[in-house]
Amino acid sequence: MEKAVKKLLILGGGSAGWLTAGIIAAEHGDSLDVTLVESPDVPTIGVGEGTWPSMRDTLRKIGVSESSFIAQCDASYKQGSKFIGWKSGLTSDYYYHPFSLPHGFFDVNCIPAWQQQASSFAFADAVSAQPPLCEHGLAPKQSGTPDYAAVVNYAYHLDAAKFGIFLQKHCCEKLRVNHVVDHVSEVRASEDGDIESLGTANHGFLEADLFIDCSGNASMLLGKHYQEPFVSRQSVLFNDRALAVQVPYADPNQAIASVTLSTAQRAGWIWDIGLPTRRGVGYVYSSSHSSDEQAEQDLRSYLAPGIGKKNAEAAVFRQLKINPGHRESFWRKNCVAVGMSAGFIEPLEASALALVELSAAMIRDSMPANRSLMDIASKRFNERFQYRWDRIIDFLKLHYVLSERQDSDYWHDHRSAATIPARLQELLELWRYQPPSRLDFVQTEEIFPAASYQYVLYGMGFETEPPGGARRSSDLALAQRYLDENKVQTQRLLQGLPSNRELLSKIRQSV
Repeated sequence: MEKAVKKLLILGGGSAGWLTAGIIAAEHGDSLDVTLVESPDVPTIGVGEGTWPSMRDTLRKIGVSESSFIAQCDASYKQGSKFIGWKSGLTSDYYYHPFSLPHGFFDVNCIPAWQQQASSFAFADAVSAQPPLCEHGLAPKQSGTPDYAAVVNYAYHLDAAKFGIFLQKHCCEKLRVNHVVDHVSEVRASEDGDIESLGTANHGFLEADLFIDCSGNASMLLGKHYQEPFVSRQSVLFNDRALAVQVPYADPNQAIASVTLSTAQRAGWIWDIGLPTRRGVGYVYSSSHSSDEQAEQDLRSYLAPGIGKKNAEAAVFRQLKINPGHRESFWRKNCVAVGMSAGFIEPLEASALALVELSAAMIRDSMPANRSLMDIASKRFNERFQYRWDRIIDFLKLHYVLSERQDSDYWHDHRSAATIPARLQELLELWRYQPPSRLDFVQTEEIFPAASYQYVLYGMGFETEPPGGARRSSDLALAQRYLDENKVQTQRLLQGLPSNRELLSKIRQSV
């Protein structure tokens, strides 16, 4: 008889470990014994404050109240990203990557119609109501809108440390996840190479049939035990350092940004995330293009207008080292890595927590009934996530290769053909004559859809030749109708939605 998979052990807590525990336990809690073991002394990274709209569905499925989550995790609404200074560095240089698909996306290509009036309307403004909503600091829903429902698509900004604690409480109290706080000192393997148990200081050896490595950069199981090779992607994406800081609002009633602000710098970019009680700010940069001292100075210069020069000079930064890349495979034998133990690329476009969600969901949906089926599940998992990591790297690189900035070697080097993945080079050539479409991205669960590429391409001033042919005039008429409808919808939403802070304050007061 094949050995049944009855016990699951997750090594590591934080957002990655507890999200994984919740996603799997909510589905398999009646048939699977789920245990999470974490060290009492290892702090979480705690700066992953951006999510994707998928987080709404994840939290709903594991039984979390959205109102409680918002109140306890200091969460706010996120409707996309605003990129500032990425094209030219001028003060007027910005564009949006909103979470809503372009209006009419599945019916017609609106790009030729927009190109006829591109001097008057930015692409995202022409096809989505969200950029104007975000410019006005508005929420994506009304006070009467039910939990997780949306007027316009949204995700969250959150306090990562509070999120981990919130998930831990929910998983242990509602989903019957076993929580062990102890040091793991030994990995015991069986003769066939599978992990048999983890040795702890105070709880003896903890056995399981499937082990999930959420141990972060340490990658204790996949990296250290199995010596799974690491694939560096630093030759494509250069950023290998980050400075992070939490800053208060100058005015406690100050507007809460509805997007992640990503502001380009000479050697990287600065994220700025608004939570109800503070901002989370950080500078991601390349140590090959900037000294740490210069990076600190650049970040202080960014902070000074908002919090004052004196406070900016006194700010204490937390430095993080980034090794951009990922493991060659992610599931080996009876061990699968999720989160930073599998890999990490710079936080542009906030893919880290989304990858945790996708990884845990695929483990949940393909949970092998016995050990022999695990080899099939692992093969499929590795193929899927090798593809996904490649697509993330393509998409992040796209933001850099389209830049026209001339102020540093950092931007020149990013445009060098030797640093651009071959698939991305091929697509950029194709997109000069036809816009990104679903035909360019063939998987049913693409990490970034064609619409995301459109927002970045045309936000950065990329040009696609207008199509010819007999259908052009009818397509243009239909596209123009959608552009006109978007104008009407935008005005309606601007008048009907509360501010981000107004709605969040009501929710926090009601819990």
